[in-house]
Order: sequence, then structure tokens, then C-alpha cells
Amino acid sequence: MSSAPPTTTECALFDCVQVNLAVLADRWHGPDTHRALGAVLRFTPKPDADGLPTVEPTVADHLADAERLIGVRVVAERRTGPGEPLRPAPGHYVVSDAYHLPWLPYAGHRHMEHSFLLEGDAHAPVVLDGYHNETPWGSARPLTRSLTAGELAAAVPGAATSILLAPSDPPRAAVPELDLSGGAAVDAYVAAYAEHPDRAVAFDRLTLQTWLLARSRKLHARFLADRDPAGEAARDAHVRAWEALAESVYIGYRRVARGRPEPTGTFDRLAAQLHADHAVFGATAGPPVPAATAPPEVPAALREKIAHTVAEVLGTDAATVLRAASLADLARFTSFRVVEIIERLEQDLSVECAADDLVPENLHHLDGIGRIVHTALRAAPEPVPARIAVRPGGNR
Repeated sequence: MSSAPPTTTECALFDCVQVNLAVLADRWHGPDTHRALGAVLRFTPKPDADGLPTVEPTVADHLADAERLIGVRVVAERRTGPGEPLRPAPGHYVVSDAYHLPWLPYAGHRHMEHSFLLEGDAHAPVVLDGYHNETPWGSARPLTRSLTAGELAAAVPGAATSILLAPSDPPRAAVPELDLSGGAAVDAYVAAYAEHPDRAVAFDRLTLQTWLLARSRKLHARFLADRDPAGEAARDAHVRAWEALAESVYIGYRRVARGRPEPTGTFDRLAAQLHADHAVFGATAGPPVPAATAPPEVPAALREKIAHTVAEVLGTDAATVLRAASLADLARFTSFRVVEIIERLEQDLSVECAADDLVPENLHHLDGIGRIVHTALRAAPEPVPARIAVRPGGNR
């Protein structure tokens, strides 16, 4: 049985290694302690596999920040061998392979480091995991889950990092810190992905990179919110632009993996976001956020067809889709479902949408998708009306 853990931590601000350090900080030092992990904003890429640089922090990086910023220190650390039992204990922090962890959507799909807290006792171990994210295989949400000893052994069949943590002295008030490599470092980072010969690998790796960059900037913005309210609008707009870029990169990856053209503006946007970090987060205030413009008119027949397709993918009805101000307001709507919606429309209508149009600004609104598809239909050789048909039963 799984249930939501009793925590004050804003879990959606953190990656899967850092989040459970934040959970312990709030437990030991009080609500909102976790926000101090956002004091430092970094862009310090390091070489990684395939000739591509990475901004992904190591476990050691996260532990160092936890001790300095949120009063969580390492008492003991060791690497366990395959099949070696893990002993539950207060503050027992484990990093293992997400591929085997049954409470995660990554189970059976992707190998990656993932943390959890292992508490309870040897006869009744309890996992606490604060991870909050959307994945291609479903949603991850904070939970506590009781396991048997056999289930725990199956969840961690290989080597793992076992760390016993304890509270240190209450942390001092953190201050904002910028550790941002700029100029040539930004250009080299962007060029490595833009020029990598395997485009599917480049976009796959960049999907994680932009997700990490977006989430860390959202955490830093949350840390600054109470200190500089005047600059909050500009920071929030910048974070939204990072999130939109991360979503566009994922969509680009799915396109490239299927042999489709990649978006041409991705790397210019990445460079612009990285160059803007210092100005946005180093300033006390920023420019006003421009008002959103209304989406263009979409032909009624096409709009109805798209609404039914969205309803099929999201498991709702077309009337609900048509009423929604934004598709992001609908249950089950994520960037992963966006990809499915576009791919299904392309298949049903025998068109290929322009890669450069597939950005979140267009894909989160019915009329935005309609404009993209309508443009593709007009460019296709077959007559437009013959292709727009609503499938029977399409408004589940």
C-alpha cells in the first residue's frame, strides 16, 4: 500500500536525488527549510559521455549543498554490493537504479540514479520518496510505501549507495549565489549539442539537460520570491520560458527519433536562455511580462476534429476539451500526451506538421494546434475537406 507522505516540502522543485534531502531538512529543521537549496544557481557544465557536456549534479554535489545550506550531514556512507541487504533506519538515504524501483514509472523502462528514504525496521521496511514528476510512462508523486523484506531485495538487486544522514546545526540564513559560466562556456555547451553527429542522442541527452536547468531555475526563483518581490514577474516569465524550452526539446527528440526534421530554433533559444540567466536572476527587478495575444481563428470542422483527438488521448469528452481555456487545465495533459496528440493527428490526416511550429506556446491551446495542422493541410496535395473526419466513438 502506498500513501502520500506527511511533508511540507515543495517536491516539484527538485530532481530525484535532491528531493529526499529536502524532505529530511523540513522534518529536522521545520517547514520551508528546503527552499534554501535554491540559494545557489549554477551553470558549470562538465564533460560526459558521447562528447556531450552535462550540468547534472552528482550525489556528492547534492550532499555538499545539503550540509552547507539545509543542515543535513553525512554520518556514514558506503557502497553496497549486489544482493547485500539494506537495513532500514531513521535518515537512511539510498541511491539506486530507478529501473528496479516498483513505485516509479521508470521501473522496467529506464536506468538512472534515484534516491529514496528507507525507514521502518528489518521486518517491515518503509520507503519514503518525495519525487514529483511527469514521465513518458506515467506520473511520479510523493509517497510512503510499505515493503516486505523480499520486495525490498527485489527493488535493489544490484549495487547501491547507502548513506546514513543526521541533522547538523540549524542552517544560517542562506544568501543568493550565482555560479554561472558565461560567454565561451555557454557557446561551447550549445555547440556540442547542436553539432553532435547523432541527432537522436543529442536531443535525448538535451531533454534531461533542459529539464534539470528549468527545474533548478524554478527552485532559485522560489528561493528569491520572498527576498525580491519586485523581480518576481520577470523571474517567473524566465522560468516559464525554460520550461517551454524543455518541453520543445522533448518534442524535438520524439520527432528526430522517428526520422522527422528537428526544430531549427532550439539551440538559439537554449543559448538565449543561458545568457539571460545572469541578467534575470542577478537583477533586483525585471521588465514587465508582456500580455498574451489571442490565438488565431481555426476552421470549425478542423477544431472539432482536434477536440475529439485530444479527448481520445486524454480519456475525456470533446465538449470538455472545447470548453477548456487551456489544454494544460485538463487532467492527464502533459508534454508526453502532446506528442501523442500530434502524432495521431498527423497519422489520421496524412500530414506532417512543421517542426518549428511544435512549441508549447502553440501546443497548449486547441487553436494553436489547429493553426499548425491547418498550415500542414494547406501545404499537402490532397483536398483539405476530405481529410477532416471525426472517428466514431472519438469523444470518450
